[in-house]
Amino acid sequence: MAATMTRRAFSTLGAGFAAASMVGSCPSPAQTAPNRTVRLPDGTRVSALGQGSSHLGRGRYSAAVEEDAIRTGIGLGLTVIDTAELYGGGRAEEMIGHVIAGRRNQVFIVSKVSPEHATPAGIREACAGSLGRLQTDHLDLYLLHRRGDVSDLGPVVETFEELRGQGKIHHWGVSNFDVSDMEDLMKVPRGGQCATNQVEYSLQTRDIERGVLPWCVKHGMPIMAYSPLGGSGADLMGNATVKRIAAGHNVKPSAVVLAWTMRSGHSISIPEAGSVEHVRENAAALMLELTEEDLQQLDRAFPV
Repeated sequence: MAATMTRRAFSTLGAGFAAASMVGSCPSPAQTAPNRTVRLPDGTRVSALGQGSSHLGRGRYSAAVEEDAIRTGIGLGLTVIDTAELYGGGRAEEMIGHVIAGRRNQVFIVSKVSPEHATPAGIREACAGSLGRLQTDHLDLYLLHRRGDVSDLGPVVETFEELRGQGKIHHWGVSNFDVSDMEDLMKVPRGGQCATNQVEYSLQTRDIERGVLPWCVKHGMPIMAYSPLGGSGADLMGNATVKRIAAGHNVKPSAVVLAWTMRSGHSISIPEAGSVEHVRENAAALMLELTEEDLQQLDRAFPV
């Protein structure tokens, strides 16, 4: 198991993953903000701040409101759009497909195959389904959603590589893998082509700093942080330290929380927001540079 990574070591090792370019041609604040892109292993750079969709298409907001939120986020530089076949029974992918019609080259689309479909035939069928719902001919990144009961990762990697050779996906990766899972993946032929590991990460959930995160940094592989705002039941926005730092920078607490996850240039943060107002609040993180004192205060408030 890799050793726990200190905040200073994390920031230093991750610094090489920051740059100024963006995926697509959509102007955004991220193009002038420092350390707000992340480099994938093959050199592709993507926005460090994207948009999640795990609860979209379920009636919490109207479809029009949710689509407007995603569309607004794209315009603000949140160009990594994360979804999965599982989300809303495919409705999240369908909604995103409506939004990106006519602007496909401006976004970096991520979807996932569920482990119960992780056979060669199942992956091919699931990928075709996602492409159809998203109304696109390729996914920028395709992930295995969880390892689940997949004991042999070889056929998964082989099928991902087949889809990549066909141009149906441009990169592939995994989600919710721990260090032992990642080590197993590296033993598989072409397992080193993995572009990212999507894992839960926030001020409130820092467990990956004890293993998965330093492992990924060591291997030049960025993470994707889901639930960066703390997930269900979290109250990061109401934390006194977060609120005080936000007030000092004249931003909402969500911007502070998200900027923290992006602080090293090694993490792609994918918060979900169902309204334009929340998207705008999140997007402020692209221009927010936390100070050393800010980071120290957050470390004290949320120890590893």
